[in-house]
Amino acid sequence: MALRRGKPGSMRHHQNKQWARKPSGGHTPHGRFYESNGPDVKIRGSASHIAEKYQQLARDAYAAGDLVATEAYHQYAEHYHRLVAEQG
Repeated sequence: MALRRGKPGSMRHHQNKQWARKPSGGHTPHGRFYESNGPDVKIRGSASHIAEKYQQLARDAYAAGDLVATEAYHQYAEHYHRLVAEQG
C-alpha cells in the first residue's frame, strides 16, 4: 500500500499539521508557551514551569539512584532557566 500525501486542504494534511497548534492565546501569564519533549516525558507550559518540573524530576531520579537521568533532567532544567533569564 503506497503512502499518499494529502493536498493542503485535505483532512490528512490537516492532521499532519495538528502538532503545531497551541492552546488558545498561545501565551501563559509568565510569557511564551513551550512544549518540551524530554528524555521520557512531555511537558507543556511556561519556561519557568518546565524548568521547575525538570528540577523535580531530577530530584526524583536522584532519590531513585538513577544518576544518568538526574543529569539529563538537570540539563533540560538549565536550558529552560536560560530561557527564563532571557525573557526577564
